[in-house]
Amino acid sequence: MQVPQVRDGQFSTELFARYQRSEQALVLTLMEMVVNGVSTRKVARITEELCGTSFAKSTVSDLCKSLDPLVTAWNERDLGERRYPFVLVDALVVKVRESGRVRAVSALVATGVNELGYREILGLRLGDSESERTWMDFFTWLKERGLSGVDLVVSDHHGGLVNAVRVQFQGSSWQRCQTHLSANITEATPKALHDAVHARLRAIFDAPDETTARTLLAAFVADYQTTAPAAVATLERGFDDATAVLALPMPYRKRLRTTNGVERLNEEIRRRERVIRIFPNRESVIRLVGALLMEQDEVWTTGKRYFDMTAYWQWRERQSTQVALFQEAPMSHSA
Repeated sequence: MQVPQVRDGQFSTELFARYQRSEQALVLTLMEMVVNGVSTRKVARITEELCGTSFAKSTVSDLCKSLDPLVTAWNERDLGERRYPFVLVDALVVKVRESGRVRAVSALVATGVNELGYREILGLRLGDSESERTWMDFFTWLKERGLSGVDLVVSDHHGGLVNAVRVQFQGSSWQRCQTHLSANITEATPKALHDAVHARLRAIFDAPDETTARTLLAAFVADYQTTAPAAVATLERGFDDATAVLALPMPYRKRLRTTNGVERLNEEIRRRERVIRIFPNRESVIRLVGALLMEQDEVWTTGKRYFDMTAYWQWRERQSTQVALFQEAPMSHSA
């Protein structure tokens, strides 16, 4: 890119302001690496070419002050104006330099589908692990910001996540990502049987209802109990959680049975994270990843609806009516 020549050789904030927030955050992170003395010569050279002939730590600080409040305000915004029937969560591990050491840090991300059918990114938080305590704190934070109405939580089989979902979202279901479960089953299957097993799994997960799915499961167990016992055991352990989505109306199942939509978002994060490789501090992780998520959130909430929620709310109304009738039946009988 053409870098305008400046008389005093200092960084131009006007050039910086033209970038999208996510690109501003990327450049800022590179600048932080340089001023902290942890970057390579190549990174330093590229950053100075982007920003001008030189820049100081005070310049980085001033620019952070203009960008960080925007990301923080978005990440802490009130979620109480809408209900979010469907929530998808995932975690990415990034490397952060702290106290002279490189540490692995989990970046927890939650996305949701609101009552009108639009996708939103609900929030980003950092944790030192993917333990139950970390997920509990993450869900508590989301609920304190107003998250409510959760009917289904979709994720991979992260450590500690399932128990946290059961505690924090009582009455909700957990949908285990079918793509990840299929991969786990394939890993436990002899190579010669991969294609056949994959086809059988697809039939089970595409079943129109739970009864059909269980019939296909029983046939799978009978056919592979001897030739692929580990695969059978893995499927049996994960079946109930991987087919939770079958309780929903048909139009919502395909997009909610996996975390594929979240994985695409993760790829965008990874594309920028690979440039950084090791973040200079935790604040830079929130700034860079948060700015990217903030921009994606704007695209989702101002674009096409992800779901037409009419069928869902009609289904919920029928569910509520059935529960009410069931609760009234014993009272009528005793009367």
